[in-house]
Amino acid sequence: MSQEVVDGKEAATEEGIDSAIEANENKLKERKISWAKLRRVDSLNLEAGRVSTGEGHSDKVDWRRTLSLAFQSIGVVYGDIGTSPLYVFSSTFTDHKIENKDDIIGVLSLIIYTIVLVPMLKYVFIVLRANDNGDGGTFALYSLICRSARVGLIPNDQPEDRQLSNYRLDTPSNQLRRAQKIREKLENSKTSKIVLFLVTILGTSMVIGDGVLTPCISVLSAVSGISSLSKDAIVGISVAILIVLFSVQRFGTDKVGLSFAPIILLWFTFIGGIGLYNLFKYNPGVLRAFNPGYAVDYFRRNGKKGWISLGGIVLCITGLHETGTEAMFADLGHFNIRAIQISFSGIVFPALLAAYSGQAAYLTEFPGEVENTFYNSIPDPLYWPTFVVAVAAAIIASQAMISGAFAIISQSLSLGCFPRVKVVHTSAKYEGQVYIPEINYLLMIACVIVCVGFKTTEKIGNAYGIAVVAVMVITTCMVTLIMLVIWKTSIWWIAFFLVMYSSIEGVYLSSVLYKFKQGGFLPLAFSFVLMVVMGVWHYVHKERYMFELRNKVSSDYIKDLTANPHINRVPGMGLLYSELVQGIPPIFPHFIANVPSIHSILVFVSIKNIPISRVALEERFLFRHVEPRDYRMFRCVVRYGYKDVIERPKEFEQQLVENLKEFIRHESYIFEAIMREQPKQMTEPMNLQHSTILVNDGMVGRSGRSSTIHVVESQQQNYPCVSSGSIESIQVDGKSTNSFSKMVTSPFQGAEEEMQIVQTAKEKGVVYLLGEAEVVAEENSSLFKQIVVNYAYSFLRKNFRQGEKVLEIPRTRLLRVGMTYEI
Repeated sequence: MSQEVVDGKEAATEEGIDSAIEANENKLKERKISWAKLRRVDSLNLEAGRVSTGEGHSDKVDWRRTLSLAFQSIGVVYGDIGTSPLYVFSSTFTDHKIENKDDIIGVLSLIIYTIVLVPMLKYVFIVLRANDNGDGGTFALYSLICRSARVGLIPNDQPEDRQLSNYRLDTPSNQLRRAQKIREKLENSKTSKIVLFLVTILGTSMVIGDGVLTPCISVLSAVSGISSLSKDAIVGISVAILIVLFSVQRFGTDKVGLSFAPIILLWFTFIGGIGLYNLFKYNPGVLRAFNPGYAVDYFRRNGKKGWISLGGIVLCITGLHETGTEAMFADLGHFNIRAIQISFSGIVFPALLAAYSGQAAYLTEFPGEVENTFYNSIPDPLYWPTFVVAVAAAIIASQAMISGAFAIISQSLSLGCFPRVKVVHTSAKYEGQVYIPEINYLLMIACVIVCVGFKTTEKIGNAYGIAVVAVMVITTCMVTLIMLVIWKTSIWWIAFFLVMYSSIEGVYLSSVLYKFKQGGFLPLAFSFVLMVVMGVWHYVHKERYMFELRNKVSSDYIKDLTANPHINRVPGMGLLYSELVQGIPPIFPHFIANVPSIHSILVFVSIKNIPISRVALEERFLFRHVEPRDYRMFRCVVRYGYKDVIERPKEFEQQLVENLKEFIRHESYIFEAIMREQPKQMTEPMNLQHSTILVNDGMVGRSGRSSTIHVVESQQQNYPCVSSGSIESIQVDGKSTNSFSKMVTSPFQGAEEEMQIVQTAKEKGVVYLLGEAEVVAEENSSLFKQIVVNYAYSFLRKNFRQGEKVLEIPRTRLLRVGMTYEI
């Protein structure tokens, strides 16, 4: 509601409620409420409405804060790409022979332009713009697309969701026909929706699988600096470091995280300084590599061998998919775009160029030492300090990758794409720092197996390259779609972006796939297993939702229930959990059949995950009455973003009850306002059937933003009962409030009584009602569907956590009833 409307209402309140009731139509117009602007909204299942004047993520930060964020981002974002100089040249010249010294300059030229074109140009200056209110990653790109076009597989989209302050899309005002046509095709094509979902979980699976490869290759390459140790000893020490690393994950990184930035900055200082030393000492002429002609000559001389070597060269941007789309990209919530651009352009990029140029200069003098170029090129006085910092940097790079895997799985849980696991939040300061015990131990076991099985960084590098390039390709495709549908960029720029990067990444992908038998199969195997798990879980999750939607309880059943004398009302409040947001779930009649009693206040709670990173607390709860009103049953949709945390029971109950009381107060005000606006109808019964009214004042307040109120009318009811319209929150001057005290002195007396009944019911005790739905395939289903539902999903469900543990439901106040869903 605009500020002018608020000012008008405050003036009317000061004159007194009685004078307001007696005012004529002209007086009502002076109060800036134009009920003539009411219009119908075709949304049968509209839950509730709200006023939203919130703003999205802002990059307006002073330069001191930006420089501070740029420094902090070094430790969190760049550990992986920073340790790549440890193994790039050895992975490129796999036979450890350099037949032509010009090949060194050719490889250096390829490294330089790979870093310039992909991390620098593509990610830092293009992809970072495709963030989800400051958060990034594969799921963030998918969520951004889902908000612009209804391509989600679960049909729980609601008009109110688009009113969330973080939901709004900053798109150009001109609606291009091209974007509309593409959006319509995506929304009307089931195949497109499935392909988009599969591509998303493929990219996510690759990054999770990379949580195994990054620690292995980083730690192995760092420990290999002790040349006196045998290969088995290096593997043993690496395994010990990895076990310790995974064992301390449960303590979180909040305390030690402060030291990450100084250590990684010291690491970049070392590699940059050593690189400059070697460059000027051995051969400054390698700077000719800035001429791309040397890269072309490299391919002419080596042919197929040069093409195969691209699998090693691409490791110079290892961590790019993590740095670009999960760390550089995902940490935007803490490090704004400008901070990332400054840290990469001012520190990381120069240090990497100096490091690779110095190693190339060293190899021109000692071509036989390519197997361990980095450590061999270190001046003797700096050897052991560099070794210590290298091991620390490798551990930090591994830590960032492991934390990223935890965060991605946590997001997957929120979107119904992963079986339930225990998520422990290790930091009260940073919500994104989580620890998942089951995943932690699985990753640790996998890391140990990979280290013992592969033993060398060259073999692990063959596997690592596929994960790097695969996510690069997926990111290019999804950003292209965002350019088409959301950004509405010129078609020529889109074509240029797609052609250039699909060509570059296609060549790299063909090279790394050539090494499939030499270890490239590993990330694909990891991804296949994870995709099967995520795909099976999400498919059954969707089918289960559709079953509940088709079999939701009718209004006739509720009316018959209220007339049944055998149903008892017991004191207290009952919270019946369901994922259904469009009605009452079919599990409810089973509760009544087994326990023929209903609490004095019954709330059907639907936990709904919104495709945004976070939902503001004042926008989280939506309410609606279930008729008949005097039975005191409510529907409540509780909305969470994929980075939100479900509160503890005591806190959640308090929030729900307070918002429920505000809902009762607000709807009484709304109905009172309608009565004043339409005095002629006060003497006639009101017959409203599932109608939805949108009140839009059309004004703009001092903040320069317009606001909207949704009012929802429910089933048949007669005046003077208060309507079952609902309103969630009011924002004035960008600030949200849950009180109408400035507009009306007090709600109806009936509303006060209802609010007291709700509070009393909470004090009597809150009981959680949870349905144990056993999902099975229909008898006439295909064999494949029966295997997926009856065996694969059943196995996952039995071996992962149950719903009450994920929802933090106290077992002492939990009542469960079983039901079979045939899908």
